[in-house]
Amino acid sequence: MDANEFRANGQAVIELIAQYLETIEQRPVTADVRPGDIRSMLPEHPPTSPESFDEVLRDVNNIVLPGLTHWQHPNFYAFFPGNSSYPSILADLLTAGLGVQGMSWLSSPACTEVETL
Repeated sequence: MDANEFRANGQAVIELIAQYLETIEQRPVTADVRPGDIRSMLPEHPPTSPESFDEVLRDVNNIVLPGLTHWQHPNFYAFFPGNSSYPSILADLLTAGLGVQGMSWLSSPACTEVETL
């Protein structure tokens, strides 16, 4: 993936996330699956050649999303509250994109000092 493909695919991922969060109330809170249901929808072996990013996102929509417990759903009251928001998603993207390793001051002085605010 080059920088232009990254930009295009990144926009597709942002759109998928935005649509997911905009329509989350229309989904069941928990997945209507039994153990092994998701695995049975996956191939026996990983692909031997790259798949298109469109195929990957199709699998996310058709296999992964229906098999999730939707923690951000407004009717999800178990464990602890939802922990995702549009700003936090962008912050995670920024952190991952910069390769931040924020485990100590030595590994990332800026990260450590920002956390002290």
